[in-house]
Amino acid sequence: MIKTKFYTFLAITLLCVQTVKAQSQPVYLDETKDIEVRVEDALRRMTLDEKIRVIHAQSKFSSAGVPRLGFPDFWTDDGPHGVRPDVLWDEWEQAGQTNDSCVAFPALTCLAATWNPQLSLIYGESLGEEALYRGKNMILGPGVNIYRTPLNGRNFEYMGEDPYLASRMVVPYIQGLQSKGVAACVKHYALNNDEEYRHQVNVIVSDRALHEIYLPAFKAAITEGKAWGIMGAYNLYKNQHNCHNAILINKILKQDWQFDGVVVSDWGGTHDTDEAVKNGLDLEFGTWTDGLTMGATNAYDNYYLANAYKRLIKEGKYTTKELDDKVRRVLRLFYRTTMNRQRPHGFLCSESHYEAARKIAEEGIVLLKNEGGSVLPININKVKNILVVGENAVKMMTVGGGSSSLKVQREVSPLDGLRARLKGIAEVDYARGYVGDVTGAYNGVTTGQDLSESRSEDELIAEAVEKAKKADYVIVFGGLNKSDYQDCEGHDRKDYALPYAQNKLVEALAQVNSRLVFVNISGNAVAMPWIKKVPAVIQGWFIGSEAGNALASVLVGDANPSGKLPFSWMQSLDHYGAHALGAYPGTWRSNEKIIDEEYKEDIFVGYRWADRHKLTPLFPFGHGLSYTTFEYARKSRIEKSADDTSLFTLHTSIKNTGSRSGAETVQLYIRDVKSSLPRPVKELKGFQKVTLAPGEQRDITFTIDKSMLSYYDDSKGEWVMEPGRFEALIGASAGDIKSKVAFEVK
Repeated sequence: MIKTKFYTFLAITLLCVQTVKAQSQPVYLDETKDIEVRVEDALRRMTLDEKIRVIHAQSKFSSAGVPRLGFPDFWTDDGPHGVRPDVLWDEWEQAGQTNDSCVAFPALTCLAATWNPQLSLIYGESLGEEALYRGKNMILGPGVNIYRTPLNGRNFEYMGEDPYLASRMVVPYIQGLQSKGVAACVKHYALNNDEEYRHQVNVIVSDRALHEIYLPAFKAAITEGKAWGIMGAYNLYKNQHNCHNAILINKILKQDWQFDGVVVSDWGGTHDTDEAVKNGLDLEFGTWTDGLTMGATNAYDNYYLANAYKRLIKEGKYTTKELDDKVRRVLRLFYRTTMNRQRPHGFLCSESHYEAARKIAEEGIVLLKNEGGSVLPININKVKNILVVGENAVKMMTVGGGSSSLKVQREVSPLDGLRARLKGIAEVDYARGYVGDVTGAYNGVTTGQDLSESRSEDELIAEAVEKAKKADYVIVFGGLNKSDYQDCEGHDRKDYALPYAQNKLVEALAQVNSRLVFVNISGNAVAMPWIKKVPAVIQGWFIGSEAGNALASVLVGDANPSGKLPFSWMQSLDHYGAHALGAYPGTWRSNEKIIDEEYKEDIFVGYRWADRHKLTPLFPFGHGLSYTTFEYARKSRIEKSADDTSLFTLHTSIKNTGSRSGAETVQLYIRDVKSSLPRPVKELKGFQKVTLAPGEQRDITFTIDKSMLSYYDDSKGEWVMEPGRFEALIGASAGDIKSKVAFEVK
C-alpha cells in the first residue's frame, strides 16, 4: 500500500514538472530541433515587458535574461586580448574579486604581424576557454578597423592597414572563440579610424573606399567567420551615428550580408530611440541616463530601448515588428551561448594558454633591421655583459590603454625575461634611461610597481652612457606605452615622435657602443631619426603575459623571428595620405558639435599611397627579417585553371639558403595594368607562411579568382572585373618584389 502511494506520488510529481517545463521553459524542447523553431517558440511566449528587458543592459556588462522561461542573464566582457577584470554592477571600478585575473595575449597588431591564420584560431580558442571559466558569454572583440593614421590611439587593438590581411586573420579568431560557445562581437563597425572626438566625427568617404578598404574585414567576419555579434562604432557616417545607421546596419550588414546575429551598441553609443528602433540596433549597452553624460544610478530603465520604447509601442507609434526582430536575434544569441548545452568547460590561466600567448608573441615580433645580419641574435657563447636601458624594460603593459586593460596572473617584463634566459651565462645590468608614465593604474587595477624617479633627464642619460661604455651589448626597450595620448583608447597621439626624450637617449648611446639594439614597444609606427646609427631594431608590440620570455627568446636566437609588419612604417607623418592631404582630424562645423572628416586619400591607404606617390617607407608593409636567408624563385608561372572556382593558378617556390630553420611569408600582390578607374599600383591578394629547414625548398601555389581581380564600381554599386592585362607579383614585402608574371583576363 505504501509502495503504491509512493509511485502514484512520483508519477504526479513528474507530470507536474513536465507540465511546468512545457509552459515556461522552451530550452527543454528536443535538442535536435532547429534553433529557429526554438526561437519562435520562445518569442510567442514572451510578454512585452520580457521582450523589452532583453534588448538593453541591466548592469555595466550584462543584459537580463527571462527567468520565467529559463533564460539566464547574458554577460559580456571586454577583450580582445584577454578577459577584462570584473567591475562593480553599476560602476567602472573593480569589483574587488580575487579570481578574475587572466592570461594577457598579444595585442592584435602582433597577431596580425604573425601572418599566420592558424595562430589566430588558437588565439580565439584560448580566449574562449578563459571567457567560459569566467562566466562570460560574449567577448567584445576582435577589432578590425583600418590603420589609416599612425596617430590613432587604438591601432594596437586592430589588425593593420590592409583589408585582405585583416580579413584572413579575423575569420579564424572568430571561429576559434565561437567554437567554445562564446560569441565574438566584432568592432567597431565602421570607419572608427581615430579616437580624438570619436563621438562627434562624421566620416565622409567614397562608396568605393568604404567597400574596398574599410568594410572587407567586417564582411569576412560576418560571411565567413559567421560572427554572432557586431558592435556599432561611436562615430557618424552620413550624419547618422553608427550604432543605429540605416545604410551600414540595415542595408549593408543585415540585407546585403544577411547577418543573423546581434548588433550591440558601443557603451554610450546610442543617441535616439527612433533611430535605434528603425536602424537596426538590437542590444543597447552603456547608455547613461540622458545618453550623453553621467546620470542617475542604475538608470537602465531609462535607456532608449527600455521604457521610452515600450511607452511608444503602447501609444501606437510602433508595432512590435521591429521589436520582434531584435528579440529574435537576442534569443538566437542565447541559444548559441547561454542555452547551448554542448559548450565545453573553460580553463583559466592554463599552461596551454601561456604557451599560446608566447608562441603568438614570438611569431609576431618583427626584426626590422639587423645590419649585416651580424648584430642579432646575441651570441651567448661570447657575451659577458649586457646593458638593458629604458622604462619599457620594466613597466607592466597589461594595465592601461582603455577597455582592453587587464588584470593578469603574471606578466614577465623584458628585463626579467632576459635575466632568466641568461642566468649563469651573462650579467644583465639595467639603467632607467628615461621616465615615462609612473602611474600604473586603471579602473582600480594597479601594477604595484614603484616607478617614481627623482633624477633628471640628463642624469639618467649620463648613467646609461657610462654603463653602455662597458657593455658587450646595449638593448634599449623604448617606444610608447598605454597612457593617454599614446597607445590608448579615447585620445590620439599628438605627434609621430618618440616621447620622453628617447631620441636624445638613443643618440647618446649610439656614440659609445656599436652593438646597440632598439626594441620598440608599441602598437604604432614612430619616427626614428637615428635609424642609420642603430644597427639593429625590433618591433616588440604589446605582447602580454609572456612578453619578456618571448622577447628574450628572439634576442638570443632561441626563436627565429618571422613577423611581418601589418602596416607601412613611413619615414615621416606627411608620408601618410591622411596627413599629406590635411584630411585628419577634420573640420568642426559652424555652431555644431560635429567634425566632418573627409577621407581624401580615398582607397590609397598605407602602401597604396606610398606606391602611388613613389615614397620609400622606413619599413614597408609586409617587411620582416630573419636569422636565416631565403631565395625566391626568379620566375613564377601562371596557368589558366581548370577549377571552376578560380581563374588562374600561380606557381612559385622558395628555398632556405641559410644555416638554420626559419619561416617566411610569401606575399602575392595583384596589379591591374590598365583599368577604367584609378587603382593602386598593387594590392595584397594572397600570402602563405612556410617553415623551412636549412637547404629545404618548397613549391607554393596560389589560386587567383575573380574577387582578387575586381574593384568596387561606386557608380554601379557592384564589384567589377574588367578584361585586360594583369600582373601577379611575388614578394617578401610590398617594397621587396622578387618576381612578377603577366596574365590576361578575356
